[in-house]
Amino acid sequence: MVTLGLVNPKDAANVGSVLRALGCYGADGVVYTGTRYDVAARHHTDTKNLREQANIRKVSGMQEALAQLPAGTKLVCVELVVGAVPLPEYQHPQDALYVFGPEDASLPADVVQAADDVVYIPTVGCMNLAATVNVLLYDRLAKLGPAAGIQAGDALIMASRDNRNRLRR
Repeated sequence: MVTLGLVNPKDAANVGSVLRALGCYGADGVVYTGTRYDVAARHHTDTKNLREQANIRKVSGMQEALAQLPAGTKLVCVELVVGAVPLPEYQHPQDALYVFGPEDASLPADVVQAADDVVYIPTVGCMNLAATVNVLLYDRLAKLGPAAGIQAGDALIMASRDNRNRLRR
C-alpha cells in the first residue's frame, strides 16, 4: 500500500498533479494536513477527475495518518535533509507513507525525526511538489517492477494512452 502525505500544500495545481501521479503510478491514496488546500481545492485542476475517485482525506498530522494504515507501513520523508539517502540508492518498502513538505517550507522536524527513512532527490535546487511526487513514484515503480502493482508492455501502453493516441510501431 502506498499513501502520499502532503504537509499543508498550498497550490491546487500541484495537488491536482499529485492526484494524477497517484493514478499513473498506482498509489492508493493521499492524506494532507493544514488548511491551505481546503481553500485552493475550489479551483478545478485535477484533469483526470481523480479527486472524486481517489482516497484523499485531511488528517491532523502524519502520525495520525500512519496509525490509520496497515501495521508495518514505513514513514518515509522526502526532503532535502543533511544525512538523507539519495533516491537512486534507496530501496523502497512494500508499504509506505511517503511524506512531502509544502511548496514554501520544509517538513516539520518532528515528522522527520519520526521517519523510518529520509530520502532526497539529487538535483541542483529543489523541485516543486508535483515534480517530486512524480519522480519518487516513478523510481518506486522502476525498482519494484510488477511488485509495485503495475505491469509493463503493450497492454499497459494501450491502457495508458488517451483516445487521441493511436500510434503503432
